[in-house]
Amino acid sequence: MIKSKKSKVGDLVVAFFCFLLILVCLLPMLNVLSRSLSASEALIKNKVWLWPVGLNLDAYKLVLNDTKYTWSLVWTAILTVIGTCLSLFMTTICAYPLTYDKLKGRRIINTIIIFTMYFSAGTIPMYLLLKELDFLNRPVVLVVPYCLSVFNMIIMRSFFYGIPESLRESAELDGAGPVRVLVSIYLPMSTPVIATLALFYAVGRWNGFSDSLMFMKKREYYVIQHLLYLIINSMSNIEVTTQEGFSPPGLSETLKSATVMFATVPILFVYPWLQRYFITGATLGAIKE
Repeated sequence: MIKSKKSKVGDLVVAFFCFLLILVCLLPMLNVLSRSLSASEALIKNKVWLWPVGLNLDAYKLVLNDTKYTWSLVWTAILTVIGTCLSLFMTTICAYPLTYDKLKGRRIINTIIIFTMYFSAGTIPMYLLLKELDFLNRPVVLVVPYCLSVFNMIIMRSFFYGIPESLRESAELDGAGPVRVLVSIYLPMSTPVIATLALFYAVGRWNGFSDSLMFMKKREYYVIQHLLYLIINSMSNIEVTTQEGFSPPGLSETLKSATVMFATVPILFVYPWLQRYFITGATLGAIKE
């Protein structure tokens, strides 16, 4: 089929705006990468933009040779894997029963769940609750409190609605129970939405630091983003700089950029593995009801 001139112009306009969006996302990252590889003198004189000036790897050597950085990265990766698996499990067992029309109180349960999406008690009640449960300063406080997202649960529930009910009915006629139907029919057909939600949960857990900042005081359980927060604020907080043992001001700007790259690059490798499922999972989960 031959495209008209208007269609070609429209494609060019869309491509142009996509190119601009790519630049908006890519240029800041290139700037941070260049700053992490540049000499501290060049950063002080504001000579660095998109290309390193005075190639310097001291910041990366410091990051890779310091156990507090490497352990924080490993610890965050462990939390991300555990948190993502737990969140997918909780999301699945919450969304699946709500697809049964015969479930008693289904509408009330849906209403209560959605209510929590818009209204919450706040940070202070959450802190007091976790304190009463003796979760503070324990690794469990970084996993359990935010293991379920109502928004993601709605996406998965909507995706389950799109699976033909006849498949479930035929399995039930063969003697399959709800758990067998879920494991044998629903989950194998839900790979796109599972991969999409896994990406959502993994990125959210990797980038999260507020729970570590508010609920965790033990240094060995700081996530990488919490450590990055302390580094960025070290220039204006002499007490934190001394306490954490960060580098002197001459290397601080380069170290900040190197740590940003150190905390950003690992999660970027997750996207290529899940990208092919992302659009399908998000779109189908959003429109099926």
